[in-house]
Amino acid sequence: MTPSGRFVTFEGVEGAGKSTQLRRAASWLRARGLEVVETREPGGTPLAESVRNLLLAPRTEAVPPMAELLLMFAARSIHVGNLIRPALERGAWVLCDRFTDASYAYQGGGRGLDMDVISALEQAVQGSLRPDLTLLFDLPPEVGLSRARKRQPAADRFEQEAIQFFEKVRNVYLARAAADPARFRVLDAGGTEAEVSTRLEEALSGLLKT
Repeated sequence: MTPSGRFVTFEGVEGAGKSTQLRRAASWLRARGLEVVETREPGGTPLAESVRNLLLAPRTEAVPPMAELLLMFAARSIHVGNLIRPALERGAWVLCDRFTDASYAYQGGGRGLDMDVISALEQAVQGSLRPDLTLLFDLPPEVGLSRARKRQPAADRFEQEAIQFFEKVRNVYLARAAADPARFRVLDAGGTEAEVSTRLEEALSGLLKT
């Protein structure tokens, strides 16, 4: 990886506004002359997007939590190998809508899977690759779900979960942020888009200086 390549991940529950803020961040960084790659998880490449469709589509057949986790990491392996690493190696900034912290939050917190299993898969798939900065857009799950359902009335398989599921997800996100303050920046997502963008730019400015 070249010294100029940076990996920034955007995390948060449904409706937190992270996708909108990722686009704003990409424009802000490009205005400063940087190459920026915008991507998402699960997905990011044609093959990984096919796995995303398997994961998100509502279905009558149950998806066991372990199968869900393994599909997430299968998509991540494709994503890391075919898009993220090559972009970082040529010096680009990669902005990713969710990454492995989401697996800890959703499959670990929400589904109750063993965090050590997730950690082992993280190491196997990513090796030493970790985000340089993780932006956690935080707000109460009921607020986020209300926003998400106004934006997209047809809920995906995750959005159909009960509020208690998302409370567990949020708690794991906040616990991970507290345990790794050097990497995480927790941003209050309850304000206006402009207010959140200002906090986002402050966080990115700090990374630009390093």
